[in-house]
Amino acid sequence: MTDSRATDRTPALTLTWQITETGGFETAWITPTGPRSFTARGRVFAALPHPYWLSYALETGPDWITRTLCVTAETTDATARLDLRRSPSGRWTANGGELPWAGQDTLDCDLGFSPLTNTMPVLRHGLHRTPGSRGFHMAWISVPDLSVHASPQTYARELADRHVHFTSGDFSAEIDFDPEGFVTSYEGLAHRLVSP
Repeated sequence: MTDSRATDRTPALTLTWQITETGGFETAWITPTGPRSFTARGRVFAALPHPYWLSYALETGPDWITRTLCVTAETTDATARLDLRRSPSGRWTANGGELPWAGQDTLDCDLGFSPLTNTMPVLRHGLHRTPGSRGFHMAWISVPDLSVHASPQTYARELADRHVHFTSGDFSAEIDFDPEGFVTSYEGLAHRLVSP
């Protein structure tokens, strides 16, 4: 007798990046939950400037808007945990406490050094396929301490450019995405590993 639940499941997409900035790696298992949403589980190892392990579970809703991000980070000295949530009305909380700076126009989380969380705003506006420029107010998570901060960011793609130009404050980088909207390379930070 077969289990029909197993055959009905959409297989997870597995992506791994080498994170050059931290001398580590990230692997994410991404499962579509609708035509414009997904969940993801991830594991991160970083060596620089100090080693840490990190695991996360991300859930997005319609239009890839963040619903929840749960993160655990372990260092030699401590373990930090974050339960980040966005309600349907646009209210953000971190470990139960409200983030007063995060308004209804804050739609996305941005986990530090993680190429995965660059995907949601790019998918929402199709910037991996068509030119355009968009500004965002992000809930940026510092790692490994897992504190949450307001982060204005801009993603821009020129007509003849295959790169998306990313800026946040004084920082800027070129990011490349595959046709599904996932990062293949992030200038100075990461590149995706491809199975042989």
